[in-house]
Amino acid sequence: MHIYTDDIDHAALQQLLNIANLPIVHPHVAAMPDVHAGIGATVGSVIPTQSAIIPAAVGVDIGCGMNAVRTTLTASQLPDSLARLRSAIEATVPVGFEQHAWDKVRGSAHARVGRPLNDRLDVIVGKHGGIMKMQTKFAQTWICQLGTLGGGNHFIEICLDEEQRVWIMLHSGSRGIGNVIGRYFIAAARKDMQRHQIHLPDKDLSYFSEGSTLFDDYIEAVEWAQDYALINRREMMRRVVDVLAQHTPPFKLDGEAINCHHNYVARESHGGERLYVTRKGAISAREGELGIIPGSMGAKSYIVRGKGNPDSFCSCSHGAGRHMSRSEAKRKFDRFDLAAQTEGIECRKDGGVVDEIPAAYKDIDEVMAHQTDLVEVVHTLRQVVCIKG
Repeated sequence: MHIYTDDIDHAALQQLLNIANLPIVHPHVAAMPDVHAGIGATVGSVIPTQSAIIPAAVGVDIGCGMNAVRTTLTASQLPDSLARLRSAIEATVPVGFEQHAWDKVRGSAHARVGRPLNDRLDVIVGKHGGIMKMQTKFAQTWICQLGTLGGGNHFIEICLDEEQRVWIMLHSGSRGIGNVIGRYFIAAARKDMQRHQIHLPDKDLSYFSEGSTLFDDYIEAVEWAQDYALINRREMMRRVVDVLAQHTPPFKLDGEAINCHHNYVARESHGGERLYVTRKGAISAREGELGIIPGSMGAKSYIVRGKGNPDSFCSCSHGAGRHMSRSEAKRKFDRFDLAAQTEGIECRKDGGVVDEIPAAYKDIDEVMAHQTDLVEVVHTLRQVVCIKG
């Protein structure tokens, strides 16, 4: 194992040991500075495998990631009422359990955005009808959730950089359909391991072997979900840009948008070997590649450039990483603590998002200090508006 931090708890370390001892893992597991225990596989880990993939390592929020773009606006050009701006974004991008109404998106430009995905999904569901059974109103839901935020640690932010330039940054994934696909194939992997009588230290480390039908079908499904997540973020970004334009002087988007997954699997070559690299709470940081490392809802975030470190499989952390569980955060803090820790930021300050309180996360500056050989900082951002589901 290569571990890029000295802040790691026993549970996460044990999970890394379990993963590193799997016969399919080669040559080692890399743990990012934001590492913490997850379900089966450790969040903040990079897992290279030979001729196999672990569905639970990819997880259920397949393709979850970040999107950020800089505008030509400056801080002084933002509206006086950031509360109205937040409300306008929330009215345009459904958050939490909300989604677009079917009668409004059916046959619309919104639906056409997802049309290229439709035929591919039909093929996947045709082979695995159990996916459809796991989600009610299947045919409508994934279209209605395209361009929606979700809840948990997903967010939309308006940020300022060191030059007081305005950025839009958001974090979301493959929504309900990705969750259904993830859970379906995780269960299928467990059954497959039992059928082959392969004993594992954790049933959530069950894997598919290359050459099997389930392996090929999972690759097809996970690539679909990753593409859906990418399009979902692009659609949200389009909507947020439109809202911002209604509340500010005319502006342009300055430079290429950064769009990166941090829960995904990809075929890559490292050390001259062909591997399947699963990044569970980690982003690609090839030499010169731009990435996004957000802090908590009360802390700064970073735009970074990768250094292509081979020991990390050209990876870096995906954020600050949780310091305590959601249930522990709810026990320890209340809405008054949340308000104090997010002072000066236009955001929810109620009990419904206490589990996302900044103190529940690791110190983002410490996380960044542990990965100076993985990335260099290009921009430092601080949020002035934060939207959560």
